[in-house]
Amino acid sequence: MDTGNIPAMTFLHAYIVWAGSCALLCALPFLLLRSCKQRRRSWHELVAGLQPVDCAGMSKVALDYLHPRPGQIEIDPDEMWEIVGGYEGLERMRENAEIMLALAACAQQWNFDEGVVVTERMRGDAAALRSAVLRVELGIIPARLLRRFRFTLPIHLQEAVSAYYLMRQRLLALYETSHAGRYSALAASL
Repeated sequence: MDTGNIPAMTFLHAYIVWAGSCALLCALPFLLLRSCKQRRRSWHELVAGLQPVDCAGMSKVALDYLHPRPGQIEIDPDEMWEIVGGYEGLERMRENAEIMLALAACAQQWNFDEGVVVTERMRGDAAALRSAVLRVELGIIPARLLRRFRFTLPIHLQEAVSAYYLMRQRLLALYETSHAGRYSALAASL
């Protein structure tokens, strides 16, 4: 065993930890600022900020993933990509997810207990969506080169769509029980 590489590896690990910490510290103010901007927006501004997505298509992709059955490869990956709307669709889902979290936080003023629980569940869904979108974005380039990525890319796409679908369903159910007067406007926007 060559012990000459141990100090170099230790230095490399320390550098990676230091660089990661710096990146996190640089990103933290941006994330806090974005969060504060979302909280200052009125309910109507938040709803107006929602971007259109193909809900019927998203439901089809999400339910195919969430409810497995025999013959599980029902939707062709190219069709799935078309339903989502490509990169633009992924970006719309990611931006809508942040707005839906703010809308769930708004619902806490009318139904605190359920609002807190639903918001936390939606935070988990949003984290899953962001993670799946990142894996899709990182997997696009190798997908053209390596066969393995061609198979995993649609799975990550379905994970992103499923997380978005769950967030949408949770938010609509929360508004249906918490503020029926705003439910119809929200349902029309989503």
